[in-house]
Amino acid sequence: MNDPHLDPYLELANRLADAVRPVSMNYFRSELVIDSKSDESPVSIADREAETTMLAIIEAAYPDHGIVGEEHGNKNEDAEFVWVLDPIDGTQAFVTGKPLFGTLIALLHEGIPVLGIIDMPALDERWVGAKGRQTLFQGAPAHVRPCAAVTDAWIYATSPQMFTEANFPRFERLRTSTNRRAVYGAECQGYGLMASGWADIVCEDTLQAYDYAAIVPVVEGAGGVMTDWQGRVLGLESDGTVLASGNAALHEEALKILNLP
Repeated sequence: MNDPHLDPYLELANRLADAVRPVSMNYFRSELVIDSKSDESPVSIADREAETTMLAIIEAAYPDHGIVGEEHGNKNEDAEFVWVLDPIDGTQAFVTGKPLFGTLIALLHEGIPVLGIIDMPALDERWVGAKGRQTLFQGAPAHVRPCAAVTDAWIYATSPQMFTEANFPRFERLRTSTNRRAVYGAECQGYGLMASGWADIVCEDTLQAYDYAAIVPVVEGAGGVMTDWQGRVLGLESDGTVLASGNAALHEEALKILNLP
């Protein structure tokens, strides 16, 4: 897929992020009716209305494209181009008044993420990544920073409660391999901060495709590496484990630690 072909999709992705911002901010720190999904995570009218807004724009522009959404399900997910949407990533932060929630917008081509946006409405921050291009933060190039070893790494994870019982000891082995404390609670912003050179590793579990698809192009376009815990490429059918690192050597070391017998 040649780089110039992404231009109209990048324009649309930014338009989607622009359209969702006023929707989510209209409900932020307001009285909301909170429901629970089957996995007990909270959902609100803000999530649903934000995703509905994006669906209408995509369907008008590219009716043949597939859509995978957190709130309204999937449509034509076997299409060549598939949009993967998370209208409010970090709903628990959102419903408790914490501004570290984001909108995640991804475009997959033949199952591989080629475009991604991490938009933080309450903070007015946006990372834009696309295959073959430099990641942009607020319109300027974003770069990961050097980190020679896991012992020197700042590690992000949304919450220690997100890991399965089987995988939590593996995460703890990685966490205790560094001389620094792990940082929790950054939500999707943690990946953006790593892409901008403020952290070194993000390690998470039990994620869905809409939680990570948009992040892959952002991390890779800034010089980082992002896979599952086995080092496999992330796609719609991945197992929910995610590891993002600032460079290939650091990533390999972290994978080895996660997979020690």
